Amino acid sequence: MTAGLAPVIAATTHWLTRAYPSDGGPAQSARLLAQARQAATVAAWLRYPTSLDAGLLAMVGPGGSGGLDRVMRRDDHVEDEASDRIWRGWVDEVVASWAACLLSDPRLAADAVAATADCEHAESGQRDFSRLTCPDAEDSRAAALLRHPDLVAQVANMHRANLIERLRLDPVEVA
Repeated sequence: MTAGLAPVIAATTHWLTRAYPSDGGPAQSARLLAQARQAATVAAWLRYPTSLDAGLLAMVGPGGSGGLDRVMRRDDHVEDEASDRIWRGWVDEVVASWAACLLSDPRLAADAVAATADCEHAESGQRDFSRLTCPDAEDSRAAALLRHPDLVAQVANMHRANLIERLRLDPVEVA
């Protein structure tokens, strides 16, 4: 994976798991984290398909979590630590929205994984996205909030149309 995408994937994964936490213990949280990371990875690969795209992202930054926090009405979060401000600055709103789409729609997830098969990042990175595309019962329980279409709709719908366009899908069929 291009180094420029790593902080975006990590921060966006962190935002997703904080916005839609698991209600279980450490094992459930780890399952949730794995699914969110896979979704954020696929979304980032789609959004920034080349090393040049990732390099430009690293230079200009992704924009941060402000828009997502407002949509989730979490703009009152406490930012008393510098580290909190830093990771929030690396969240990519479009990547988070696309990841929410992928987690809440199995067809979109399968199409997105297929679309990343020949991207530059796939050559050197993770290629197992089974927790995203074929979650087992434990995975589904761990990410119940993050996979629920109604609960993630506010975030997913922010950039769903762009994802459908990027995947070259018929909007009528997807709806």
